[in-house]
Amino acid sequence: MSKAFGFKGYGGPEVQGFVDMPKPDPGPGELLVAVRAAGVNPADWKLRAGNMREVFPLELPAIFGYEVAGVIEAVGPDVEGFAVGNEVFGSVMGGGYAEYALVAVGNVARKPAEVSFTDAAALPVAAATAFDGLTQLGLAAGQTVLIVGVGGGVGVAAAQIARNWGIRVVGTASSAKRAFVETLGVTHVAYDGVAERVRAAAPDGVDGLFDLVGGDALRAVGGLVADPKRLVTAVDPGAAAEFGGHMIERSRDAHVLEAVAGLAASGALNPFVTAVFPLDQAAEALSAVESGHAQGKIVLQVN
Repeated sequence: MSKAFGFKGYGGPEVQGFVDMPKPDPGPGELLVAVRAAGVNPADWKLRAGNMREVFPLELPAIFGYEVAGVIEAVGPDVEGFAVGNEVFGSVMGGGYAEYALVAVGNVARKPAEVSFTDAAALPVAAATAFDGLTQLGLAAGQTVLIVGVGGGVGVAAAQIARNWGIRVVGTASSAKRAFVETLGVTHVAYDGVAERVRAAAPDGVDGLFDLVGGDALRAVGGLVADPKRLVTAVDPGAAAEFGGHMIERSRDAHVLEAVAGLAASGALNPFVTAVFPLDQAAEALSAVESGHAQGKIVLQVN
C-alpha cells in the first residue's frame, strides 16, 4: 500500500487526512515515480475549499499535490526515453502528496544532478508558469516588464528569469517584501499610489505586464502597458480583457521543465525553498501555505 494525503470532500482542513492506497500501475504513456519531494501550493487548499470547482472539477476523494520529484519505479507501455532508476521531476494532475505518483511522460523531465529533489519539486508550478508567461510576452533584452505581485512564488521566479534574459523588472509587492525583492534586482513599487509610482520607476514606459494578483491591483496599472497584447495574467482573465490582455497559456511540457531546470542548475534561478516538511506533516505544511504568510516555497519530503 501507498500512503497519501488528500481530502474526501470540499471544505476546510477537517475534510483532509491520510489514506492508504494501492500502489498504482503505470498505463500507456505513464511513469510510476517513487516520490522524494512534492511542492505545496496555494492551489492545493483552494481546490480543497471548492474555490475552483467550476473550472477544475474533481473526482472525490482526491489526493493533494501538483508537482513532484523522484525516481522512476516503473515504466508504462509506449514510453521511450526513460528507464527505471532515472531521477525525474514534473507536474501531475493531483496525487503528489504520496509515496508514489503516476506522471504522464509528456509532463516530466530528467532532474539535473546539480538540482536537489526538494528544489526540483518547487519548479513545475511557479517557475514553469513564470517561464510560460514571460515567453508569451516576447520581450527583448533591455525592455521593461511590470510584474504585479512580484513577491509571490511565480513572481519571484519570473523576476529571476526576466533578469537572466536581460529584461528590466519593476514589481509591485507589499512594503514588507521590499528588501527581499530588491535582492532579485527588482525595482520595488508599493501598492499605494501604484500607477504614479510605476511611471516614476519606468519613465520610458512599460513594455510588458505580467499579472499575478488580478482584480483592482491589475486594474490600477493595466493601462500602463504600451501594447495591450503584452499583458498576460495568471489569475484574472476578465480584468485582463478590459485592457486587451489575456490569460496565460500553460504548456506544462518537457521543454519548459528542462529550461527551468537548466536555469536552476546554473544558479540563475533559485526556487527559494524556505521550509521542508516530512510527508507525515503534510497538514502543517499546507496550513503554512494557506495562512498566506509563507515566503518562498514549501516542499514535502517523502522518504
